[in-house]
Amino acid sequence: MQFIESIGATALNFIRAIGKIVIFIYLFFRFIFKPRFYLRNNLKYFIEIFISSIPIIALTGIFSGMVLALQSYTGFSRFSAESAIPNIVVLTLTRELGPVLTGLMISARVGSAIAAEIATMRVTEQIDALKTLNTNYFNYLVTPRVLSLTLAMPIFVTIVDFIGVTGGYLVSVYRLGFNENMYLINTIDFISFSDYLSGVIKATVFGFIISIISCYNGLYSKKGAFGVGSATTNAVVISSILILIFNYFLTEIFF
Repeated sequence: MQFIESIGATALNFIRAIGKIVIFIYLFFRFIFKPRFYLRNNLKYFIEIFISSIPIIALTGIFSGMVLALQSYTGFSRFSAESAIPNIVVLTLTRELGPVLTGLMISARVGSAIAAEIATMRVTEQIDALKTLNTNYFNYLVTPRVLSLTLAMPIFVTIVDFIGVTGGYLVSVYRLGFNENMYLINTIDFISFSDYLSGVIKATVFGFIISIISCYNGLYSKKGAFGVGSATTNAVVISSILILIFNYFLTEIFF
């Protein structure tokens, strides 16, 4: 009986959490068109996110492309299909690996920072101070972070795609002995704008998910140092899981 009660309590908590997140998203779209749009905050967070994330996504992109080229060669060489490696590298990076890996890395780097910062403000009662000053704390704290990360993700995934393809090119030409002209021709001829666009749309959705989940966990964190740590952990874990889930459904749409 106790086991059934625990299952029921878990299910109710899950449904309650989904309802809170839906309301949170509704508030974002409601307040985004309200007066007093903090443009300076938007620019500030966009620049901070962009500068702090570039080294991480650059390393992610180049090593993903290099490993993908090596592993593809291992598989395709067994049935003499090495010429398909440029096609596989560029298609896999632009449609799948680029947006997913970028989303996971940004979730760990930016999402955790957003959750920790807002949770700390809640613990130290800075959010209460904003309410006292009659400041729309949602527009001041949540909107700039959500907009900045959502708009930055397409740029990040474009950088990852370019650097990843470059990494695959370097390994294929200088390690595996491919002809550089043929590699570039096969890469350019095979990729289409729809492939790139599907990756950009995925990245935009992932950016929105990361920012919303991180802000939500930060705003509704528990008191004390434990609450800050818990909010940060939950933001990264939930964002990563949702990225993988939504990646499947978006892939089905673009299939």
